[in-house]
Amino acid sequence: MSLPPPPPGPLPLRRRRRRPTLLGLCTEGLYRVSGNKTDQDNIQKQFDQDHNINLVSMEVTVNAVAGALKAFFADLPDPLIPYSLHPELLEAAKIPDKTERLHALKEIVKKFHPVNYDVFRYVITHLNRVSQQNKINLMTADNLSICFWPTLMRPDFENREFLSTTKIHQSVVETFIQQCQFFFYNGEIVETTNIVAPPPPSNPGQLESMVPLQLPPPLQPQLIQPQLQTDPLGII
Repeated sequence: MSLPPPPPGPLPLRRRRRRPTLLGLCTEGLYRVSGNKTDQDNIQKQFDQDHNINLVSMEVTVNAVAGALKAFFADLPDPLIPYSLHPELLEAAKIPDKTERLHALKEIVKKFHPVNYDVFRYVITHLNRVSQQNKINLMTADNLSICFWPTLMRPDFENREFLSTTKIHQSVVETFIQQCQFFFYNGEIVETTNIVAPPPPSNPGQLESMVPLQLPPPLQPQLIQPQLQTDPLGII
């Protein structure tokens, strides 16, 4: 029996024969494109009441779930990446030698509170998996770091001195995403290349990030139906 065609409008989280996790990872503009604000607020409210929330039964979109996740970290009393370690991370990011730089960052991450470390590892692992689908979702590690570093580091944007270091902050998060296996799973350092994104649309107002991402406007969800392969991991 073949599945019925998807309904018009935003792609909902429905039970499908395809793995829903990988389907979500392939959503174009994941974490860049905003979901429905009402759905996002409802997800946060339901999660506060019951951490075993059933997103499928709520019939919400992937982008609404992504927005709720970012909002969760933005609303924490303190950022996931502790303020006390920001100076060390920024200094380590300036080390010219790549291997030395990565080992320095790895030692700093070990200073995280155990809870922060576990959650940070989980989030970065997820973002790494999102970036692996960049040919479909157009979200490279660079684009994801632009979307996530303000949420994970929560800087003081009113401080003029800080504005000169925003690129370094972003590069820290981008490095964690790219070198996820090295930082958290005793993997090898991977060679990275700069992925050139497609040219921007003619209407720049379609982009939402404070730093322009060179991404085209999102496709209609019903057109985003790639052939997915089974993925042994299950992190969303």
